[in-house]
Amino acid sequence: MKGIILIMDGMGDRPLKELGNKTPLQAANTPNMDEMAKEGITGIMDSIAPGIIPGSDTAHLSILGYNPYEVYTGRGPFEASGVNVDIEKGDIAFRCNFSTQNNEGIVTDRRAGRIRDRTNELSDEINSMKLEDFPNLEIIFKESTGHRAVLVLRDSGLSDKVSDADPKIEGKKVKEIVSLDGSKEAEKTAKILNQFIEKSYELLKDHPVNIERIENNEAPANLVIPRGAGEVPYVEKINEKYNLSSACIAETGLIMGICRFTGMDIIEMENVTGGIDTDLNVIIDTILDQVKNTKHDFFLINIDGADEAGHDGDLEGKTKFIEKVDKVVMSKLKDLEDVYIFLTADHSTPISVMNHSGDPVPVLIKGPEVKVDKVTQYDEVSVAEGGLCRIRGSDVMNIMMDLMNKSEKFGA
Repeated sequence: MKGIILIMDGMGDRPLKELGNKTPLQAANTPNMDEMAKEGITGIMDSIAPGIIPGSDTAHLSILGYNPYEVYTGRGPFEASGVNVDIEKGDIAFRCNFSTQNNEGIVTDRRAGRIRDRTNELSDEINSMKLEDFPNLEIIFKESTGHRAVLVLRDSGLSDKVSDADPKIEGKKVKEIVSLDGSKEAEKTAKILNQFIEKSYELLKDHPVNIERIENNEAPANLVIPRGAGEVPYVEKINEKYNLSSACIAETGLIMGICRFTGMDIIEMENVTGGIDTDLNVIIDTILDQVKNTKHDFFLINIDGADEAGHDGDLEGKTKFIEKVDKVVMSKLKDLEDVYIFLTADHSTPISVMNHSGDPVPVLIKGPEVKVDKVTQYDEVSVAEGGLCRIRGSDVMNIMMDLMNKSEKFGA
């Protein structure tokens, strides 16, 4: 028996007046998800705990059966792992944004117009950077998907106890990075990062890629903003933890990085860019091929577009993307036999908030011998009446392993 956890990143939301006090998921036309709800058992889930606002990283760790309060050191190492940067003990890793800064030092676009291509050329320029005050410092920089990138600092005497540079909103200057614990290691790391940010603007502002973007009325990616500092953590391998042969199918470097840390095989996909314009046909074809034709018996799948739309406050985009996933992906996924499918979101990204929230997300399980409840629609409100009631992310793997007959009895 095989198992799938399919996470529609950021799918959860809150009721909106524009939709007659419905959520985008409630308003969307999702006949296939509704059919899966009719044939399965449903409920709601707090990825970490009620009211706790999860990141995608901490949420996925929890759903995969790890305690994020124990293994999470920061987002950077997972992002770096996700784009195949070899990180070593003592390295400090950061997630980064390619961003847009004007001549007055104001960040006018935190995501550089959601740049999609030629970021490798910008990365090459960043990798040429030298900081005179730190002659032994090694800077490792690599682009990820879209506007995302990773930075790894390699030197003696570094620390991840530093603040973020991200101003969080447009119209402000980049924050000065400071030590969080007053140690000399953190002071050194903060000084490196502040110089790195300043130098990134010098290197990128007149880069040919950005000159062309300006000529095309696109936001130039002329600044790198690091955040999410983290030291390389130890994570128990999921295949040993649950006696599995597991694989990850995802669009973003972060999710691939988390799965690589846990020991999952990473299934590469071509022409999949992430976001609401991603090629869902490639994703479903990859899922079906892997489930039917490989040794893997467990899959973590992440589809990202709803989260992007939520962060952008794009109500129409989020609703239409949910409908597209239902039509392209769920229409075929629901017909798989002898497979347990756990469908959920890692967190809510409400249109009204344009960021993550602590709202619980909908869940359903479809598969052999599942106890079917009376719920007939898959949305945040309907599934609250389901047979799973209210669970936490840390319950998911236990439930799935029990259904897949991979659990061991506790007690005599």
